[in-house]
Amino acid sequence: MYPQIAIANALRARGHEVAFYTGREAAPVLASEGYRLFPFEHVDEDYVNRVLFGADRNSSAPTGGLGFAKLLKDWMLETIPGQMADLEKIVGEWKPDAITSDQTMWGATFILGEQGRLPVAITSCGACCMIPGPDVPPFGLGLPKPRTFATKLLANAVTFGQGFITGPFRKRLNEIRAQYGLGPITTTALKHLGTVKLYLMPSTPEFDYDRHDLPPSVRYVGPYLWNKPSNVVSPEWLHTLGRARPWVHATEGTVHVGEPLVLRATAQGLAGLNMEVIMTSGGARDPETINLGASAPNLHLTRWIAHSDLLPKTDVIITTGGAGTVLAAIDARVPMILIPTEWDKPEIAQRIVESGAGIRIMPNKLTPRSIRAAVERILGDPSYKAGVTRLAEAFGSYRGADYAAELLEDFAAAGKAT
Repeated sequence: MYPQIAIANALRARGHEVAFYTGREAAPVLASEGYRLFPFEHVDEDYVNRVLFGADRNSSAPTGGLGFAKLLKDWMLETIPGQMADLEKIVGEWKPDAITSDQTMWGATFILGEQGRLPVAITSCGACCMIPGPDVPPFGLGLPKPRTFATKLLANAVTFGQGFITGPFRKRLNEIRAQYGLGPITTTALKHLGTVKLYLMPSTPEFDYDRHDLPPSVRYVGPYLWNKPSNVVSPEWLHTLGRARPWVHATEGTVHVGEPLVLRATAQGLAGLNMEVIMTSGGARDPETINLGASAPNLHLTRWIAHSDLLPKTDVIITTGGAGTVLAAIDARVPMILIPTEWDKPEIAQRIVESGAGIRIMPNKLTPRSIRAAVERILGDPSYKAGVTRLAEAFGSYRGADYAAELLEDFAAAGKAT
């Protein structure tokens, strides 16, 4: 939601009224920022949370596998009728001129936008465009760019294998589309997203393999960053820590609920070293309930810290590689250690490694020793700082949320004119 708030702020500054359709858990933040919330009514928020963050979720399961495909079906497909019931009410009562949607909210993009009643755009929250094409490997596994015969062969083989998984997925999507009078899609769902008339990416072409296989609707605008709700304050002790020693920040993301594998390996690997280790548990976990298996004066654990308060003073960040954290780290010019788990994290990690801005540790290789070695390597090798600085300079040439707001404003006006 935070990237969408960045765009909403830019739109509001240009004189537009903006409201959000999302879960009720977002209400405190949206209220503190002065935005109207249309909460889920026909979408079962508790069910979605169980699907995405339940105790039986394996966050290390490979993206693209059978288990992951079922998760996507339960989350992204089976909630479409509920989304549409909610959106019908919002459109009828509030009468928006346009809708911009997270790329995972398919009621707006696959149904409402194609019914032609009002323009629907995508504002992606990922750093890598999910639309497939010959310039990139199949999405989700973090494979290298298909440059050579061997890497192209690997990409083709994985694409072929994924076809057996996506076939039933597309069949169910077409059944849902038929309920709304829409014809079947004939490609993969991800490729069909390329037919949306405006698809905004909070990244740059250089970071995303400088692709030339995307439709003109895809526009790279640079990161739209926002991270500091006015109703949440960073801990006081953060401002009392000295800067005589390097700062290392470890995070598993804002919604991680599983075993604290990254935090535990970090604590055990860095306890007692000549550095300040600042770890965040995420909004869904109480720090008091987390057993890190180590304690030392240089270890600090809290629930959440605003990136803008922490990252400017940070020397290394240890992360699972979520887009929000990575884009904020690039903006602050902080080298990264990435332990990619699921979603788009393997893709982001591959791009960070190729950019020379960080080190990747595969989840099955994560140990206290591997974390310690990676931290010491980054602190001792200035090339990683130089690599992330190059990325930051490239990203800085784009205007992020301001540019996204301009494009959305033109998009809405054009849709209204037709």
